[in-house]
Amino acid sequence: MVSTQGHSSTVDAIGVGSYTAPEAARLLKTSALNVNRWLRGYTFRRSGKEHHMPPLWTTQHAEIEEHLETGFRDLIELRFVKEFLDAGVGLLAIRNCLDFARTFANDERPFSTRRFQTDGRTIFLQSIERSVEPKLLDLKRRQYVFQQVVERTFKELDIEDDAVARWRPFNGKQSIVIDPGRAFGQPVASQSGVPTVALADAVEAEGSVEDVARIFEVSVSVVRDAVQFEHGLKRAA
Repeated sequence: MVSTQGHSSTVDAIGVGSYTAPEAARLLKTSALNVNRWLRGYTFRRSGKEHHMPPLWTTQHAEIEEHLETGFRDLIELRFVKEFLDAGVGLLAIRNCLDFARTFANDERPFSTRRFQTDGRTIFLQSIERSVEPKLLDLKRRQYVFQQVVERTFKELDIEDDAVARWRPFNGKQSIVIDPGRAFGQPVASQSGVPTVALADAVEAEGSVEDVARIFEVSVSVVRDAVQFEHGLKRAA
């Protein structure tokens, strides 16, 4: 069983998922500093004046005050934020889009909704039109980039009841899944439920993919996927 030390209570985490900032950062291949800045806000100085940027949204485990704790839906929203930033969309544009999309999708976490999957491009363009921000340069290119990010990212996501229910984080393959209803949202082998980190650690200890597959009663291909997935997370750290 995945340890819940430092996490929200077991009852609260079931079906919601539970990730500290470092855990979320590891899965998103970014830094814990970024996760904290996006979800706790930050302060900066410009022209000798201090400015405060509020969090992008309130987390699913906001009642935990001693450290940042996020849920599965938070994780998916963060994934979109990172993907948009990596594609060159500025944080102010993302913030404006989030604000508008909440009303459009009638959801506090709009990026992880079916409505955003179908209408993301429209939401983005309308949010820019209604924004007080100066018109973005090269809007046509940014519009194309935004649409590409939405389409590519949703290919790895499963939607149920109008919201993202699962993430298939290993190139969209079915072998590995992040599901808030299983192992508190940690990555697991889809069929067996064995955490990918347990499979990867076992291969390192045993020195044989075949032996680990036999021990855990999973296929060799699943063990190989788990090893590659975990190595990819380590390389990005």
